[in-house]
Amino acid sequence: MPFPRLMPNILSAPSVILARSPPMIADRRAENETMSSIKPSRGTDDRDSTPAGIGRQLGFFLELAKARLAALVVLTTIVGYVLAARGSFDLVTFSWTVLGTTLTAFGANILNQWLEADRDGRMERTRNRPLPAGHVSRSQALLWGLLSSAAGLVVLDTGTNRLTAALSLFVILLYVLVYTPLKARTPLNTVVGAVCGAIPPMMGWTAASGHLELGAWILGGILFIWQVPHFLALAWMYREDYARGGFRMMPAADPDGSATGRAAFVHALALLPITGALAAAGVTGMTYLVFSQLVGLGFVALGLAFARDRVQLNARRLFLASILYLPILLGLMVFDMDDRLARLAGFKVSHTV
Repeated sequence: MPFPRLMPNILSAPSVILARSPPMIADRRAENETMSSIKPSRGTDDRDSTPAGIGRQLGFFLELAKARLAALVVLTTIVGYVLAARGSFDLVTFSWTVLGTTLTAFGANILNQWLEADRDGRMERTRNRPLPAGHVSRSQALLWGLLSSAAGLVVLDTGTNRLTAALSLFVILLYVLVYTPLKARTPLNTVVGAVCGAIPPMMGWTAASGHLELGAWILGGILFIWQVPHFLALAWMYREDYARGGFRMMPAADPDGSATGRAAFVHALALLPITGALAAAGVTGMTYLVFSQLVGLGFVALGLAFARDRVQLNARRLFLASILYLPILLGLMVFDMDDRLARLAGFKVSHTV
């Protein structure tokens, strides 16, 4: 019962009411008036069972879970599954894979925000997230994160296989217990974060095949390398905001951005051979190989522009291009995983994954 808010209202009740009413009745009236004026704060009452209240809680959960980031994680997992499954596609196992990956990605993201709530509150870009803004309590966020992570691991273990669940557990632990603390200590956090993002497509592969084959490692390598220019462009755009939050991204140790630009360019360039390796391993065909290199050259050009001139415009272009580049590349993989155009032309196709 909020006594600190009630007492001032009781003591300041009009003297005329106190004079005409018995003290107990006057106090009761003052208390009722005060209680009627206290309205639950929108988005903060977890006991609000109305449709609107439930909707708000769901919205806060999805925001804490970084639903758009989780969707990208699930997309890479789906591609890994499809490439490994080929003709032996199992809809039930696929569905469990998608559900389990979604839940574990949600859980890891929520636990990440639970740990970073104070730092997020200092940054312009993140201060309105549910935890810094006070829409969700820390205990509630912790509960959501743990339950979602645990549920996802159970789904993956029972619906796919133990290897896929183990990979997911490794990602959660690495992301929450290593990557998150490192963000405030060393610019090398980007490398650890890239490892976390490289494993989901490998999980999709193991869910379909039960093994970590060459194709899975190449697919994971592509995701690992792609994340570096993606994150460095973002870190450069928001370098002052990250500094306010106390995060040690690469621009914090590289004021003029020369090392940041070089690293972004080199990793963009490294995407050319590793994307080509997927075709060399027989996972995809010549159509994918040709178009992946063409798209990759465009990405390299934007990386070079950023390396030469670290202005905000070039960083933004590289960041937005990275967002477009990945789904285009993944789409090419799936489209040409059976070398469709080569088959139409009458060439013999073999797969050596």
